[in-house]
Amino acid sequence: MVISFFLPTTFFCIMLSGFQGKTVEVGRAHFETENTRFTILDAPGHKSYVPNMISGASQADVGVLVISARKGEFETGYEKGGQTREHVQLAKTLGVSKLVVVVNKMDDHTVNWSKERYDEIESKMTPFLKLSGYNAKKDVHFLPISGLIGSNMASKVDSKLCSWWDGPSLFEVLDTIEIPPRDPKGPVRMPIIDKYKDMGTVVMGKIESGTIQENDNLLLMPNKAHVKVLAIYRDENKSRRAGPGENVRVKLSGVEEEDILAGFVLSSAVNPVHVVYEFNAQLQILELLDNAIFTAGYKAILHIHSIVEDSEIVELIEEIDVKKKKDADPKKKKSKRRPLFVKNGAVVVCRIQVNNLICIENFSDFPQLGRFTLRTEGKTIAVGKVVALPPPGCSIFAS
Repeated sequence: MVISFFLPTTFFCIMLSGFQGKTVEVGRAHFETENTRFTILDAPGHKSYVPNMISGASQADVGVLVISARKGEFETGYEKGGQTREHVQLAKTLGVSKLVVVVNKMDDHTVNWSKERYDEIESKMTPFLKLSGYNAKKDVHFLPISGLIGSNMASKVDSKLCSWWDGPSLFEVLDTIEIPPRDPKGPVRMPIIDKYKDMGTVVMGKIESGTIQENDNLLLMPNKAHVKVLAIYRDENKSRRAGPGENVRVKLSGVEEEDILAGFVLSSAVNPVHVVYEFNAQLQILELLDNAIFTAGYKAILHIHSIVEDSEIVELIEEIDVKKKKDADPKKKKSKRRPLFVKNGAVVVCRIQVNNLICIENFSDFPQLGRFTLRTEGKTIAVGKVVALPPPGCSIFAS
């Protein structure tokens, strides 16, 4: 089994780090247990680098949310507008279905492995996790650790340090997490997160669907380049094939490195990924900037798999009344309510347009290529999913 997980924190600075000890880029590392091979995607926790965190989370199956047990530090991240809240919401939106909440710094002299402090943090986090869409009993695991001395990480914490904890260690939790299955026989979908030259053209990414083998003939979209797979690398090891869920490097012929951008998708030639200028989406508005109105003409930065693209709301199609929808009689047809604008908390179906061709899919077909966030001025203002694409052969809807 292969699992990728991300750490939206500054705790694990595995590969690339920036000033003041903060992780800036998404670092990568690997380790294995008896049952599982893990790829660590170390994502930045600082609010200035949320787009980098989005890049890491979009490739992950499991999120490890590291929270400080120190007085004041947890509260700062958890308060309205804090990074802990935004990271949880983004993780769920980006398809991170399982979350491990690690309460760190339990050895700090102000905490001293206090069960009361641990319970306080868990009791405050749980309701918010439920509101964000997580099943707190099935999808979330809480546990205490000390990263500084390595307690309760690879092996269970010593009872002399923490007599009240009888749960598993971090590695034990990670090794038993079940992740949603992907289709190894489906059409190939591998969003490109990076590329470089190394005796040829090499692309990096996570295979979301299908299996890639040496000598496969594929399409690189949206530029429709016919490419051939020369080699596949998992971690540092060469492999003849790789399946869904694996983070890989693929050496290609038929395309130059300078002709590839992050957000391109390595795709089946028979069943290629959709390429569009616009799409219909169901959006949930989280919190708009002060004095902002969400209406046709609203502009924001779209983040979908490894794509970062300027976008504009060109039409509000329908506002969904979530409360009434639950009680609605499916046999009764109701006329759509086409709003002029919507407010915080609204759920709306709208049409979104971008400046450049992008590779996306309907959420119902390929969730990882169909969920996204909208951000403006450094703040996540909406999360959404793709619900309709233009007809085959078209990049825009007919007017």
